Amino acid sequence: MTTATTGAATPTGVVGTAHTRVEGRDKVTGAARYAGEIPFAGLAHGWLVLSTVARGRILSVGTGPVLSMPGVLAVLHHGNAPRLTTDYVGMLGVPPDPTAAVFQDDRVPHAGWPVALVVAETPEQAREAAEALVVTYEREPHDIVFSDARPDTYPADGHLPALTEKGDMEAELAASAHVVDEEYTTPEEHHAMMEPHAATARWDGGRLDVVDSNQGTTWVADELVRMFSLDASAVRVRSEHVGGGFGSKRLRAHQVSAVMAATLLRRPVRVVLTRRQMFSLSGYRSPTTQRIRLGADPDGRLRALEHRSLNQTSTVWEFVEPSTGVARVLYDADAHRTENRVVRLDVPSPTWMRAPGEAPGSFAMEAALDELAEKCGLDPIELRLRNEPERGPVSGLEFAGRNLAACFREGARRFGWADRDPRPGVRREGRWLLGTGTAAASFPVGALPSTAAVTAEPDGTFTVRIAAADIGTGARTALTLVAADALRVPIVRVRVRIGDSDFGPAGIAGGSMGTRSWAWAVTAAAGELRERLAAGGTVPPEGITVRSDTTAALGALARKERHSYGAQFAEAAVDVTTGEVRVRRMLGVFAAGRIVNPLTARNQLVGGMTWGISMALHEEAVRDGASGGLYGGDLAGYHVASHADVPAIEADWVDDQDPDDPVGIKGIGEVGIVGAAAAVANAVWHATGVRHRCLPIRPDRVLRAGGPRV
Repeated sequence: MTTATTGAATPTGVVGTAHTRVEGRDKVTGAARYAGEIPFAGLAHGWLVLSTVARGRILSVGTGPVLSMPGVLAVLHHGNAPRLTTDYVGMLGVPPDPTAAVFQDDRVPHAGWPVALVVAETPEQAREAAEALVVTYEREPHDIVFSDARPDTYPADGHLPALTEKGDMEAELAASAHVVDEEYTTPEEHHAMMEPHAATARWDGGRLDVVDSNQGTTWVADELVRMFSLDASAVRVRSEHVGGGFGSKRLRAHQVSAVMAATLLRRPVRVVLTRRQMFSLSGYRSPTTQRIRLGADPDGRLRALEHRSLNQTSTVWEFVEPSTGVARVLYDADAHRTENRVVRLDVPSPTWMRAPGEAPGSFAMEAALDELAEKCGLDPIELRLRNEPERGPVSGLEFAGRNLAACFREGARRFGWADRDPRPGVRREGRWLLGTGTAAASFPVGALPSTAAVTAEPDGTFTVRIAAADIGTGARTALTLVAADALRVPIVRVRVRIGDSDFGPAGIAGGSMGTRSWAWAVTAAAGELRERLAAGGTVPPEGITVRSDTTAALGALARKERHSYGAQFAEAAVDVTTGEVRVRRMLGVFAAGRIVNPLTARNQLVGGMTWGISMALHEEAVRDGASGGLYGGDLAGYHVASHADVPAIEADWVDDQDPDDPVGIKGIGEVGIVGAAAAVANAVWHATGVRHRCLPIRPDRVLRAGGPRV
């Protein structure tokens, strides 16, 4: 095994040139099979039964009549399911979400909690039996009221410290010429990926084999090993094609219940979540209430910055939406304070969702900066440029490149920002008021330790094996380009195999760390293999394989503030009659390090910006106080941006290098959504003269808010 070094990489060859997805033809022709459609002999089907009460205890599960129904093989519930181990910390340093540890007791902590699994010969038989299963409950009063006025909120760390603080906040605010003190809210939002969660479990030669849709096979395998108290060598998880994840595809109830049933029946069992079940079982972005206080000198330089955020979590698992993370990176002030707080409610557990923390946090922070620019009489871009920090505002670390200013300057030039009339509500086309807005974006750059194996085959081709996950981002293609460059061969001679935990530990597809982590490992292994081949000799029939591990190299990387940055621009039109908001055009210019494949990179950035439109104008999950469940928990009731909502969107990037970084890749999966909703909201203000601090900006809210022209 080779250990990756920290020597700077020199981009050559195909990296940086546009290439279509290597699996693209398979996907559009249906040859690429997803977790819920791979055939197995003797396959049985499980259907989860979810609670109909929001809080209480299970009194009885009426299994008798159901077991006599056609095709029914078993009913698993808390009275007969195997006991699981849950007192562990997983490979990402967090404990398991207890929602995955199904059927362990009679408690019901929220509506939609898994209470049973019905297994039958066909999915139709399983569904019919599951709907016939009678579960009786002792109902208890539930509480789902999310409010910052509650006395039971508390500070929580999550993966970031709950509180950062320096300077005298009240004194600096009192001495400021301009002050903004406002509250901003974002609603509950759901991932809504195209492919539902699905898993098939079977025992094969004494090994547990799970075919799954997830964002990290070694991640899921590690949790199954711990939860079922198995030897690590006894578990294999495969996930070759994934139809979207956005943070939700980790260990969930469907994988665990499928393993339970396969163990009981000794035959393959598949569990696929319905779209409605996903709204209860796959996590979501918590609603947030955020208070921003800014104080500035007459010239717009910040003296005080306070960002406080509250999110909800469940009673069984603490999850923090770290919305104040953007304030800890983007802007500094003499007095600087941030705090993340949570409140426990009788709701499902939230989880990571594209740009967790940064997406809602950037809406509040960038909207508040726009309000401050108005008070100061400054152009919004100029205000941001005047407040560029020299070092990390909280960490004090040096920035490993901070090209946000370059993004704003290039974006302003291409968007035509210089022609903008700063006065709100002055542009009109018929019944439409027009406005433009901007916002900054940032997302941290990280990497997870990963291993990769590269094999020189006797026929002159090369096979790369790495437990990466392509969740639609084009990672498989990017790694093909990276490997070809490192080996200095044409891409047609490289095959990349991914999505198999047997390939060894590798980072997850999450936190915009996937391609960066995997490319580092692939480059190291391929580089050493090329050196071995250069020494001469023939390749034996079994090939020559080199394996890498980036753990030591990651530890040797200098500590700096590493981030991707971006400048978002939007033009919005507001109908004065109906209150409808239409985004006419968007531009995002980003500083995101080394771009491996411009084609899929642009796709990722445009996808994030599109989601920003959806976040600003459409997405909102609403809970019913009486039942604790969601109104319209499906894609008909939960609105996301569709083709008709997506205007001309352009994404591009500026040169962005970190000479200390051996990979140069910064990650683009999430920075595209950061600041996008704020840019739209700021454009709506510029169009109407009215601020909207509550997302989404629905037509009824526009009409109720009124203003000089609406």
